[in-house]
Amino acid sequence: MPTSYKVEVIADSTGKWCGNAMRYATEAEARAQAEALAWRWTAVREWRVVESDEPVYPPVSTKE
Repeated sequence: MPTSYKVEVIADSTGKWCGNAMRYATEAEARAQAEALAWRWTAVREWRVVESDEPVYPPVSTKE
C-alpha cells in the first residue's frame, strides 16, 4: 500500500514526466490537484497520479 500519491506532468516536447515535492494522502486528492493544475497551466500535455513511498507533504496540521 502506498504512503502517498504524487502528480506528474508532461509540459514540453521531450515527453519527460516531471513532478514536485507535493505528496497527497489519497489518490482522489492528487487527481483533483492534477486536474486543477492542467486548467491553470496551459503547457500541460498529459498528467498522471503515481503511488509514492514518501510521506504526505506538506504535513496535514491537526491543530484547530
